[in-house]
Amino acid sequence: MTDIVITDVNKMPNLRVFYEKTGRAKYISHLDINRCMQRALRRAEIPVWYTEGFNPHPYTTFALPLSLGFESLCETMDMRITRVMGCQEVADRLNAALPEGLVVKRVALQKNKPEKIRRADYIIRMDFEDCGPEEALTRLESFDRLEAIPVMKRTKKGMKETDIRPDVILSNPCVEEGFLKLNLCCAAGIEKNINPTLYLEAFAQEAGLEIQTVHVLRIAVLMENGQPFE
Repeated sequence: MTDIVITDVNKMPNLRVFYEKTGRAKYISHLDINRCMQRALRRAEIPVWYTEGFNPHPYTTFALPLSLGFESLCETMDMRITRVMGCQEVADRLNAALPEGLVVKRVALQKNKPEKIRRADYIIRMDFEDCGPEEALTRLESFDRLEAIPVMKRTKKGMKETDIRPDVILSNPCVEEGFLKLNLCCAAGIEKNINPTLYLEAFAQEAGLEIQTVHVLRIAVLMENGQPFE
């Protein structure tokens, strides 16, 4: 990791914390993740900058909140500190203060704004109550050839039927260790954000299947050019 080389704290840039959320931590909601990170910052004695105004609070922002129950290898949190610290020191201090399942992989200077996020990649494993994985794979391949995938999606104006066909790309479906495994690349970001469970639920309904267990792992957050969000 590269240390920050800045002597004027008034020009301190934002830091971006790259972390994983796995295991039991997947059951921590986004709101509680925010609280958890703020408590960890205090325990780690990291001099985080506080917002000004009537109700000052630590400045932390999260680019693409993760759905409850999902795991991720590519979460990010932005923050600002009030004195120069090395990125490695920030990472080490946070890791010593975070609970099991939350692991900081690196800390770097913020490069891109969250507005540049366009897609997210997921690895999904699931099985079904009334169907083996081989049969489910055959039905999935047939389902993915549909020209339209209408789903009910929550919007600012309430529930609305939306065709997610242009916003979801299926790749590498296979059977692995008794599970149906697949990769989904979904539209993500401020302009449009597609939860992969919309596709999974539409598939189960179309195929007449009952999903028994599902494991969702986010492996990448991408910008318009296909480059990782950093």
